Amino acid sequence: MSGRIIRSVVIAATCLISASLSTAPVEAADPVFRRVFGPEIPTGPYKHPACLEELSNGDLYMVYYGGQGEYANDTAVFASRLKNGSSEWTKPVVIARDPIRSLGNGVIWEAPDGLVWMFYVVRFGPTWSDSRIQAKVSKDLCETWSDPTVITFERGLMVRNRPIVLADGTYLLPGYEESGDDKEDVGKGSVSTCFRYDPKKPGDGWARLGSIKSDRGNIQPAIVELEPNHLLAYCRRGGGYGPKSSGYIVAGESLDGGKTWSKGADTAFPNPNSAVDLIKLKNNDLMLIYNHNMAERTPLSVAVSKDSGKTWPYRRDLETEYNAFAYPIFFQARDGKIHAIYTSDKRTIIHHCVFDEEWVLQSTQK
Repeated sequence: MSGRIIRSVVIAATCLISASLSTAPVEAADPVFRRVFGPEIPTGPYKHPACLEELSNGDLYMVYYGGQGEYANDTAVFASRLKNGSSEWTKPVVIARDPIRSLGNGVIWEAPDGLVWMFYVVRFGPTWSDSRIQAKVSKDLCETWSDPTVITFERGLMVRNRPIVLADGTYLLPGYEESGDDKEDVGKGSVSTCFRYDPKKPGDGWARLGSIKSDRGNIQPAIVELEPNHLLAYCRRGGGYGPKSSGYIVAGESLDGGKTWSKGADTAFPNPNSAVDLIKLKNNDLMLIYNHNMAERTPLSVAVSKDSGKTWPYRRDLETEYNAFAYPIFFQARDGKIHAIYTSDKRTIIHHCVFDEEWVLQSTQK
C-alpha cells in the first residue's frame, strides 16, 4: 500500500471517529451546590426569601430579608455581592429598612437600560394582608440606592418573582393580593396579578393589570411570555399547610399582555402551598422549579417543557433529603448556566445552585 493511500485511510478513519464523537451524547455535569449564608451571619437567624441577579458587570447580587422571624418587627432587606471572579460573598449590608414597619420579599432585577430595581414589601399590620409594595433603584450596579418609591398603595399587594421584558419593550412585574388575617392560611380571595411599566414613560409608574382568580385562591405568580401578548403564569396555590390529597400549582393564561386572565386552573404539578418559579430559556424551552409534593417542601424539583408548557416530559430533583427547601427562584445567566437560590433549615440557610438544562433533559424521572 502506498504512503498516499495509507494517509488517505488514516484521514478517513480520523474523520469517522470525529463524526462519531461529535454525535455522541454529551454527559451533563452535576449541579454545583454552595451554602451562602446561615445562622452565623449577624443579620438575625431568619434569612428568607432570597433573590439573585447577574449584573451586567458579571457580579452576582443577592437580596433577602433578615431578622428574628417572619413576623418580627426588626426585619430589613439585606444584600450581598459575589464579585465576578471571586469565591466569597461580601458581608451583608442593609439596603432597605423602615424605623416603624417590618419589610420582606426583596426582589432584585436589572433592566435592559442598566437600572437595577429592588422591589420589596412593607407590612403595615400584623399579617401580610396589610402589606404595600415599594421599590428602590440603583444607577451604579447596586453600589448606591435611591430613596424608596411606592409602587402601589393598595392594601394586601405584594411581590415575590422577578419582572420580565415583554415583546413591546415594556416591563411586567408579577404581584399578588393576599386576603384574610390567618397567618397559616392563604385566603380563597387571594389572587395573582401583575404591574406594567413603560421605560419610555417612567412618569406613568407601574400600572396594575388583571388578576388570576381561582376556587381556592392563588398567589406569587411566575410569568413568561410565550408569544407577543400571550402570557402563561404558574402560581402558588391558596389554602393552608399540612398533609393534603389535593393541592396543585395553579396556571392562568392571558392573550392581551396581562390585562385579562383566564380563571386559574390546577396543573398536574403538586404544590404544598409553596413558592414556585417559571422562566423561559434562551432556546424558548420553559423551566419550572417547585416542590414535587403536596404536603412537604421536599423534594426540590426542576421540570422542562419544549412545547410552551403543553407537556413536561423532563423532571429532575435538585434536593431530596427531608427538609424544607423553600422559595426557590432562578434565572439563566449569560453563559447559559441556570442559577437557583433557595432556603432551608427553617429559613435560616441560603443555598445557591448552578446547573445546565442538559442535566435536567437527561433525567429518567417521571
